[in-house]
Amino acid sequence: MPVDLRSDTVTRPTPEMREAMARAEVGDDVYGEDPAVNALENEVAELFGHEAAVFCPSGSMANQVAVQTLGGPGGELLCDSDAHVVTFEGGAAAAYGGISSRTWPTRGGHLDVDTVAAFIRPGGGYAVPTVAIAVENTHNLGGGRVIPIAKLRRLREIADERGIALHLDGARIWNAHVADGVPLHEYGELFDTVSVCLSKGLGAPVGSLMISNRERVAAGRVVRKRLGGGMRQAGILAEAGRHALRHHIARLADDHVHAQRLAEALAPYGVCEASDTQTNIVVLTVPDAGGLAAAAREEGVLVSALGPNLLRMVTHMDVDEAGVAHAVKVLTSLLSRGERAAES
Repeated sequence: MPVDLRSDTVTRPTPEMREAMARAEVGDDVYGEDPAVNALENEVAELFGHEAAVFCPSGSMANQVAVQTLGGPGGELLCDSDAHVVTFEGGAAAAYGGISSRTWPTRGGHLDVDTVAAFIRPGGGYAVPTVAIAVENTHNLGGGRVIPIAKLRRLREIADERGIALHLDGARIWNAHVADGVPLHEYGELFDTVSVCLSKGLGAPVGSLMISNRERVAAGRVVRKRLGGGMRQAGILAEAGRHALRHHIARLADDHVHAQRLAEALAPYGVCEASDTQTNIVVLTVPDAGGLAAAAREEGVLVSALGPNLLRMVTHMDVDEAGVAHAVKVLTSLLSRGERAAES
């Protein structure tokens, strides 16, 4: 088996998770009759200090359900220029929700609250009003950066002053929680809507949730149905998520240790500061990301080339210490070879 560092989405259910799935009580979720889905939604909402949640097939859908309940057609969503919600979701906010977006410049996933505040646009006349701000924590293209809770609190103050909603794209909020020790409910209380993913670091095969108050979640169920996300006997999937919540959060610390080891080994060969690796994502700037990814694949290591010069590696529960050691050996060898070729 290759060492697959392309993403933490490649994780497979553990035998124990499969057993939990097989035992799941199920019903028709569109009718609200699936016991496992209902239990999962209640548990996750409680973790984040909110009233309710809705189970969605994907993180993209959970984000879009949130965004479309925060503002209707003609409103504007603010987020950073590398945010998943505007970079990797096919323009869904505009295509399906009639919501425009505007982005502030970002560097490595850092959040500059003053910059965000300056971008907020009030309504009036023909101006497009800012109705919501989306924040991604941890930040994918920012190398898994954790946004400090103090900055998020300040952003909440500004949003309240300006009458604007806040959405947290928390696909990897579990990693932020483990890395910084901030309780999940403290993140939750700062945002009007939260999306969380179960199928990345937590290792479930499918599923994300949008979390909010009861009224907004009820509206979100309509949006989910409109987007084709109404599921029937989804308890099999929900039970995988419940198992992940019970058993796979604390172990994310292992992934962080593995990512740090990768970063420390690769830092001399590219623009990668080991101190910037806070969670399970390592981003490396190299002369030819595509060529390096292809060469690594030949030697049993899979990594993602996200651009001509950007290489990303993501540690997860299916990559153990031996896998990390092999990846370090292959990648450092290839990078050393590339440096020697450039010098000759």
